[in-house]
Amino acid sequence: MSITRLLETNIILVLLFLYIPIIVVVVFSFNSGDQIAVWEGFSLSWYQKLFTNSKAWRACKNSLIIAGVSTLISTIIGTAAALAIHKYRFRLRTTLTRILYLPLIIPDIVLAIALLTYYSQIKFPLKLTSVIVAHIVFCIAYVTIVVQARLQGYDDTIEEAALDLGANKFQTFWRVTLPLISPGIIGGALLAFTLSIDDFVITFFTAGVGYTTLSVYIHSSIKFGMTPELNAISTILLVNSIGFILLFLWFRSRNIQTN
Repeated sequence: MSITRLLETNIILVLLFLYIPIIVVVVFSFNSGDQIAVWEGFSLSWYQKLFTNSKAWRACKNSLIIAGVSTLISTIIGTAAALAIHKYRFRLRTTLTRILYLPLIIPDIVLAIALLTYYSQIKFPLKLTSVIVAHIVFCIAYVTIVVQARLQGYDDTIEEAALDLGANKFQTFWRVTLPLISPGIIGGALLAFTLSIDDFVITFFTAGVGYTTLSVYIHSSIKFGMTPELNAISTILLVNSIGFILLFLWFRSRNIQTN
């Protein structure tokens, strides 16, 4: 067997290992029985049950609110931080850049306990707001790094040319800088949104009673046994994630064509 054939076989095996469990989850979300891994026939009953489950919808609403607000704020702050690090040379620039990587390195459980301790010290109530603040803390780092990567190939002389042609700083940013780095901003925002929706550990520690998110709801439901309803929730989340990826790829291709 040639090396090329061996590498192709290994790639196929890795892909099968990664995606077969996902395919099984999607297929068994349409199972008519209540067994999570025993096929009894095709049915949409678990999706119907999910859509009439008020607890699941409340958890979904909380997750969307938390992810939406934290993504918006972290994208604005992260983009501003990336631009500041790229454009300006100040004394603590290197230190700030290293600090931004800490949320990527620190285990979630450590960050969650630190945030919970801080909330306790300042008497900050545990509810949706506390979760949003916690998610902003770790999402900023991801947005900043993604936007920084986009800025690596950015030519600053384009802004200088715009200023020489009579544009003010706001016009230069809005019509020149922002369109050029927008793929990085959108990529960072999508990453932040996905991480926020998916997060369990930090949410579990910083959410108050009655403020359940989808990840916490799924974890709580597993305690009472696995049902195809959890497969249905996972399938919906998967479809949403694929939709975001396709949206990003479409925007990126459109941006390339425009340029």
